[in-house]
Amino acid sequence: MTRLENRIPPPLVTAAFAIAMAVCAGLLPSLSVRFPGQGLASALLLAAGLGVIATAILRFVRARTTVNPLRPQEASALVTGGLFRVTRNPMYFGMALALAAWAVWLGNAAAALLPAGFVAYIGRFQIAPEERALRAHFGEEFEAYARRVRRWI
Repeated sequence: MTRLENRIPPPLVTAAFAIAMAVCAGLLPSLSVRFPGQGLASALLLAAGLGVIATAILRFVRARTTVNPLRPQEASALVTGGLFRVTRNPMYFGMALALAAWAVWLGNAAAALLPAGFVAYIGRFQIAPEERALRAHFGEEFEAYARRVRRWI
């Protein structure tokens, strides 16, 4: 299982979960629901998710540190401002919001379960190894940050 740690780029993981959600919706149409405002709710969630991701990336760019999640040991700065004061992982939170938007758009109960699977996968195979690398690289600075700020929200 450790072979999966920091191996698959998180955007590809997100895409894989999105495809799985569409497959679930297609295979289990009896679990689908429609409601007024569904498209708007989906669009708002997607906009929020993409906004969170963009804002977090901008923080990394301003700090002149890597945004490559597969190489956290190459970080030149520990980013703790902006959204990073609320969550240690705003980019992954934004991806989860985008998947929630897709679930709302699909309107399928089976598909709606998969964003939780994304959160579990990313937590185990991406965030945990990233945090080990950041602890090794930034030491007490990261430890203090981790004590102040939750992993998600």
